[in-house]
Amino acid sequence: MPTLYRALGAATLLASLVAPLAAQDPAELCKSIGRVTVGQWSSYTMTGGKADGAKLRLAIVGQERRGDSTLYWLEISGNSGPSGKGGILQLLVPGFGVDATAIRGMIVKTAGQPAMKMPDQMVSMMGQNMGQNNEAVDVARRCASAQVVGWESVSVPAGSVRALHLKNVDGGEAWVARDVPFGIVKARPKDGGEMVLTGHGMDAKSSITEKPQEMPGMMLPKP
Repeated sequence: MPTLYRALGAATLLASLVAPLAAQDPAELCKSIGRVTVGQWSSYTMTGGKADGAKLRLAIVGQERRGDSTLYWLEISGNSGPSGKGGILQLLVPGFGVDATAIRGMIVKTAGQPAMKMPDQMVSMMGQNMGQNNEAVDVARRCASAQVVGWESVSVPAGSVRALHLKNVDGGEAWVARDVPFGIVKARPKDGGEMVLTGHGMDAKSSITEKPQEMPGMMLPKP
């Protein structure tokens, strides 16, 4: 599953780059990528870099009410390359992008294994890890420093898309468009390689059809 976690970080980073758009209200445009609709999905292929050959699919496959808030099931599925095993990670979050740090639930399914629902303490630990150790979250905090290069026509396997080219201060680049689910058309993370959009739509369903099993809670050390 490490590739899926890296992919989530890359996707979060790219979503965070939307903030400095050259428009009336950059903050609102940044938020627009984070707002999600059940059924939206986008798929990507990665070439070069650490994730060469990997395929990634982002989708919103459900929603839940928790108190006064609506939370969404963000599904991240794919494989780590031509010979890599596939996996599915579902996260219950308030939205996409920087809000992915506020994980409220997690389901994991790897090839040949049953789907497992993670205990609350593990979910909390992962949320803290993303906030403290994930470069994407750090970039999200500094998204206003991203440089707007300009609007370009970008050719990807999903077609030709007019997208805004952004460059992060750390060297990463992204091409984003409001009418593409999750906003990402193409990206070049700072560690090399390229991620390109291969398809998108609004008919996503959960890839996990079985009822997830409860994973036993971890034994925490006594104070």
